[in-house]
Amino acid sequence: MIIEAEIISQPYSGEYTERIYDNESAWNSQSWTFIKFTNDDYSEWCGQFRGFPRQVALSTVRNIVLVLTSDYLYQLDIETGNSTDLEDQPQYQNLTTTPNGDFILADYYNFEKVTTSIKQKTSVECPIQMDIIEFKKWDGLKLEFTCDEFLNWGRHLTMTYDSETNKIEIKNAT
Repeated sequence: MIIEAEIISQPYSGEYTERIYDNESAWNSQSWTFIKFTNDDYSEWCGQFRGFPRQVALSTVRNIVLVLTSDYLYQLDIETGNSTDLEDQPQYQNLTTTPNGDFILADYYNFEKVTTSIKQKTSVECPIQMDIIEFKKWDGLKLEFTCDEFLNWGRHLTMTYDSETNKIEIKNAT
């Protein structure tokens, strides 16, 4: 079972056992993302994913690993490392795991929550229209992030997403 995942630079040949995760498409970029996985027996291996690296997150509660690249959003089974789902040309810029094991994805404007599959996302409502969302840090059950108000780019906001209530609130605005 995978217990840790981190984005690394391209490893030396033979440094890790490697698995290639690719999908044939005319839209594929020439970029690759390398993820070092650590299993519960502390063995390490490397996954090579099509696209420029963005983020990786894992949930032992949901038995899922999500890998976000510029070309794809990959869903892997945490037990086997096998790819179970794939979304091409994702617009997402941010990915994180909530303390209760769900995933939060954000593009430039919206939040979406994933519980069991990337094919079944639910939107998270926000009190304003957001632009340029950037995740910052978790503080207990709350994710702090920054954004600008859409069409009012002079208004910079610090916001919080409460993973327990599934609500977004304005923390402060400048």
